[in-house]
Amino acid sequence: AQDWATAAADPQYRAAVVDLLGALAYGELAAFERLAEDAKLAPTLADKAELAKMASAEFHHFERLRDRLAEIGQEPTAAMDPFVAALDGFHKQTAPSDWLEGLVKAYVGDSIASDFYREVAVRLDSDTRELVLAVLDDTGHAGFAVEKVRAAIDADPRVGGRLALWARRLMGEALSQSQRVVADRDALSTMLVGGVADGFDLAEVGRMFSRITEAHTKRMAALGLAA
Repeated sequence: AQDWATAAADPQYRAAVVDLLGALAYGELAAFERLAEDAKLAPTLADKAELAKMASAEFHHFERLRDRLAEIGQEPTAAMDPFVAALDGFHKQTAPSDWLEGLVKAYVGDSIASDFYREVAVRLDSDTRELVLAVLDDTGHAGFAVEKVRAAIDADPRVGGRLALWARRLMGEALSQSQRVVADRDALSTMLVGGVADGFDLAEVGRMFSRITEAHTKRMAALGLAA
């Protein structure tokens, strides 16, 4: 319920928020780059334009986070830097081989990350929570991905099995990456596991990841894929 000015008096909370905004900012910048790359694989000009529009929205989200970091006296690139290796590693290990895999990756991977950040946002001060929820707004990719993937499966049902395996791999990599990031950053892990801003206890962390997994299963069903 506190605002930023009040909550930031606690240096550990402040450090956790800087980490969170840094991780989010680099995630948005990476999403912009990835969507711009995916646009090159698009089969039609209309699809290419749609992905370019989504990439632009992700970059706008990045700008908001970058500006907020500067506003609270943090150098944005320094705040993002600790998360570059983990995020780049995830994207390197999950490079899509075609257009459909790229769509599923953006839909599944981005949604898992968004679910995680929304869970964390519950524990944030009111100002930071409002910003985090705003930059997690769907850019239209979810509906676009569902439409295109379902159409591809209708046209060739064999595609479904391959994409289901791909999505399962993405789920595992995304959860491992988010757990690694939290474990590596003391302020963030303290926020999650008690101690700062009425943090989660360990049992609640387990429930949080269960909720994220359940949401993933529902998204897979929307795509027409087995979880």
